[in-house]
Amino acid sequence: MPSTPATPPSAAPLLPPQLPLPLPVAWLGYGGLLPFVALAGVGWWAPGAPLWSTALLGYGAVILSFVGALHWGFAMALGGLTDAERTRCFVWSVVPSLLAWPALLLPPAGGTALLIAGFALHLLQDHWLASRAALPGWYLPLRWRLTVTASVCLAMGAVAAHG
Repeated sequence: MPSTPATPPSAAPLLPPQLPLPLPVAWLGYGGLLPFVALAGVGWWAPGAPLWSTALLGYGAVILSFVGALHWGFAMALGGLTDAERTRCFVWSVVPSLLAWPALLLPPAGGTALLIAGFALHLLQDHWLASRAALPGWYLPLRWRLTVTASVCLAMGAVAAHG
């Protein structure tokens, strides 16, 4: 079982870190991967149809923007953050959207690379935040699984679009 970072003395966790992954979070998180998996799969069965590639990039951009917003919520709700750390969360929360939007304007390979980079950077920010605040113990493992799956599906879609 992965260890959770120590809770700073003044931090007020959103949820106790020892709680298991809540069922609604599992359903919604993993359910959110279905469009990634489906669109990447369609790309391998119908590589000549450009609509699936556009849909995959669009969905990736929407989800990247969504995960960025998590840090806005954390900045507002988490106790124990310094003013500088809270500001960093607010600033970071808009960066994924600023990466996602231009990804839609690039050819599929470039857009995919930008989205995957955005997901990876966000995961780094999640680790940074988890080292400073008490997040639920299930949060980072879930974010890893969702990030890797989404990124692999985006990469598969880009390969299919070029094939």
